[in-house]
Amino acid sequence: MMKKALLLQTALVAGLFGQSYQIDTAHSGASFSVKHMMVTNVSGRFSNVKGTVVYDEKNLDKSSIDATVDVNTVNTNEAKRDGHLKSPDFFDTAKFPSMNFKSKKFYKAGNVLKVDGDLTLHGVTKPVTLTVEELSGEVKHPMGSIVRGAVAKTKINRKDFGLTWNKTLDSGGLMVGEEISITLEIELSRKPA
Repeated sequence: MMKKALLLQTALVAGLFGQSYQIDTAHSGASFSVKHMMVTNVSGRFSNVKGTVVYDEKNLDKSSIDATVDVNTVNTNEAKRDGHLKSPDFFDTAKFPSMNFKSKKFYKAGNVLKVDGDLTLHGVTKPVTLTVEELSGEVKHPMGSIVRGAVAKTKINRKDFGLTWNKTLDSGGLMVGEEISITLEIELSRKPA
């Protein structure tokens, strides 16, 4: 009888506050793309994404994200460039080893899920909006846990975050574009009740 009461209470709490998930660091990452010399896009990736997500599909006001990315994990498949990105010219990882996204509001724009929040990068906090392009249903992992996945995208201007290093090309353009496209690919593991 006590066990049934506890299960019922857990179900009620989940219904009131949505499902709570932990970001699975081993199966999550953040990638970015930026224009190089105005002719091609260069992509990179961050690993070691950590944090929590609460998602209540029926009451989005009770949903939240608090995620942190280890900036030292930047990988563009070019060691020299990665070293430059970690330097004071760009991320200055000695001073600012992580970036953080903390949501303020979940809402639907038509059929699309949007998340407004604050992104803190390079010691600067600015509002950004994530567009959730994919959100899977829950599935049972062979090891017994319950998981779901999400893909969200946004764009930022790097100068807004104090990432201003650049060089002017002889042709008149800039070596590094200012607009950065960001994609988050996250696997979520439901926290035990």
